Amino acid sequence: MKKAIVIFLAAMFLAVPKVSFADSAVGDVIVTLGENLTETQKQDLLKEMNAPSDAQIISVSNQEEHKYLGKYIPSSQIGSKALSSSSIKIENKGSGLEVKTNNINWVTDEMYLNALMTAGVKDATVYVTAPKQVSGTAALTGLMKAYEVSSDKAIPEDVKQVANQELVTTAKLGEEHGKENASALLAKIKEEVAKNGLPKNDDELRQMIEKAAKDLGITLSEADINNLIALFHKMENANIDWNQVGQQLDQAKDKITKFINSDQGQSFLQKAQDFFAALWNAIVSLFSGK
Repeated sequence: MKKAIVIFLAAMFLAVPKVSFADSAVGDVIVTLGENLTETQKQDLLKEMNAPSDAQIISVSNQEEHKYLGKYIPSSQIGSKALSSSSIKIENKGSGLEVKTNNINWVTDEMYLNALMTAGVKDATVYVTAPKQVSGTAALTGLMKAYEVSSDKAIPEDVKQVANQELVTTAKLGEEHGKENASALLAKIKEEVAKNGLPKNDDELRQMIEKAAKDLGITLSEADINNLIALFHKMENANIDWNQVGQQLDQAKDKITKFINSDQGQSFLQKAQDFFAALWNAIVSLFSGK
């Protein structure tokens, strides 16, 4: 299952098609389809995505998936077929990013949000899907490819690579610490970097990572910390717009923060606690004859 996801991510990062859509307007939709889909699967996915008849359609190849994921996932996991597909709808400036998925079982909506922000994608509604259950890693490649077409602005190759690495790193952390925790951790570290810049050395970077994990109640292994240090070193060397990352994080914070620690989550827990307390009191009163 992870094979399909990996393939999809890689495909999305390839060179921008020669056709330019620099005049893409709010509401325009660009669709990416895995080139190994059958014609029936393509039509089914287009219908599922509610793609308009005038949507721009881009093909994503397995070769592209290997290009962008080969450094981070075994070739056998990427597989030999490009199946994952996606759509990206241009939204009003300042609206932020929103991601929804279907048939994706390894990468979460929040993981896509984090990686897309790193790549410089903004103000769009994103939908990722596949004809069967897949891991979802390969989808990122197509999404970035689609965004390049919509904005007529190439995403630097090093940024594409680090966004792929971030997605895989977060997904692996999610296997051990929980998917929501992993996404919240990456968002918290990136928010700190957006505010104060990258640390000057490994010791300061380690302290930042450990503090973010502690604040979220996550216990990282030494291997986890080293992987995150390596990731942020790559980010340091890439041409990432941290101001924009910070702005997108602010707009999507409620989508990337653990629900249980949010005001909404706390309110829900309090209401549930009050409800069960009242229910218990009613039962006690019934049996005590009061």
